[in-house]
Amino acid sequence: MYAVVKTGGKQYRVSKDDIVRVERLAGEAGDTITLADVLMIGKGGDVTLGAPNISGASVAAEILEQTRDRKVIIFKKRRRQNYRRKKGHRQHLTVLRVTEILTDGAKPEPVAKKAAKAAAAKADAKKAEPKKAVPEKAAPKKTAPKKAAASADDLTKLSGVGPVLAQKLIDGGVTSFAQIAAWKKKDVEEFDEKLSFKGRIEREGWVDQAKTLAKGEKE
Repeated sequence: MYAVVKTGGKQYRVSKDDIVRVERLAGEAGDTITLADVLMIGKGGDVTLGAPNISGASVAAEILEQTRDRKVIIFKKRRRQNYRRKKGHRQHLTVLRVTEILTDGAKPEPVAKKAAKAAAAKADAKKAEPKKAVPEKAAPKKTAPKKAAASADDLTKLSGVGPVLAQKLIDGGVTSFAQIAAWKKKDVEEFDEKLSFKGRIEREGWVDQAKTLAKGEKE
């Protein structure tokens, strides 16, 4: 099932578990919101169109984060007038994960109830798993100590990186701008999945930023 919703003056085609970026909506990460302007709902070959909205239909979504888009530069110039103006703009955005497509006036399921269901399902699955024989513990291998965070570059200079994300990168072995600047598409996808960044690396343009910052560190 999919739906077409309108928010922030734009239309989005969404299905359950889709992640979309929309114009800034009120709320904090973890909140559940409802998008009421549903223009169309489709299921298989059946399509329902609104006039303009479908009565009783809505889309429930969870706020993953409040962020900002890449900077857009606005430059104005007038010939022979010695007039130049340069401004930058970064649009405020909200990243959503679609949780439910509702019809006939149904209300979204409370977050607490969902969490309880998920915990119960996890517990049932754990009970159903056959018990495995516990292997003998091998002698612990000596591992080289992690590089001290004090000697790492200040990764919080990257757009969208705070102390928590910076620590995640350091724990993942990334301690310098030069390492990030050398990432290829395959590396970006690997770290995005490994550290659960949810597409943030490409969205914020970390590789291009790291190249610029790495040059600054050398100078």
